[in-house]
Amino acid sequence: MAETTTPILHGYRYSVYAWIARLVLREKGVAHGWREIDPFVPDVPDQYRALHPFGRVPVLVHGDFVLYETVAIARYVDEAFAGPALQPLGARARARMQQIVSVADSYAYRPLIRQVFAHGVFRPRLGRLGDVAEVGAGLDAAATVLDALDRLVAVPDHPEWTPTLADLHLAPMLGYFTALAEGRAMLARLPRLSDWFAAVAARAAYRETEPGLP
Repeated sequence: MAETTTPILHGYRYSVYAWIARLVLREKGVAHGWREIDPFVPDVPDQYRALHPFGRVPVLVHGDFVLYETVAIARYVDEAFAGPALQPLGARARARMQQIVSVADSYAYRPLIRQVFAHGVFRPRLGRLGDVAEVGAGLDAAATVLDALDRLVAVPDHPEWTPTLADLHLAPMLGYFTALAEGRAMLARLPRLSDWFAAVAARAAYRETEPGLP
């Protein structure tokens, strides 16, 4: 069991990885503090770099324990605190969970977030020009990613289901991707993946941690 100090999550409000960490904490029922840090400014404070040498987000600080990297934070929160188990039992189920997380990070993050969301949604909302070519390339690459995920995710079969760390890792990426109409249309063509995403997005934890848009 974890120590009694309240964990503090350092993150950028619109970061998909900070959202993932917040979602895990909320699903686990862990009260925590929040410290806003913008990793995109040229002068990231030295005190933050002391926590994260690469200046990225998020970072979890729990007493004297400092942890960065979202996957590590998620596993720590699940294993160190009381609450519903977010990792399944059994070698195959855990392997599938890790596979989905790896697919999300290795193949989904760049097209869905760095290309489609960043250039098609986020930059325009900030009054900045997005690169249409980047959006197009992201949508093209997303087709293969979504098809693969459609075969991997497990659609909940009862109303009282508990999501896994894979569900909580992937859903925010699809949430941002579907902020663009073309992303919503692509997801709609895959009923199984659509049903899975609808189930996660309907949860109170997802709704309460959703960052919104600028």
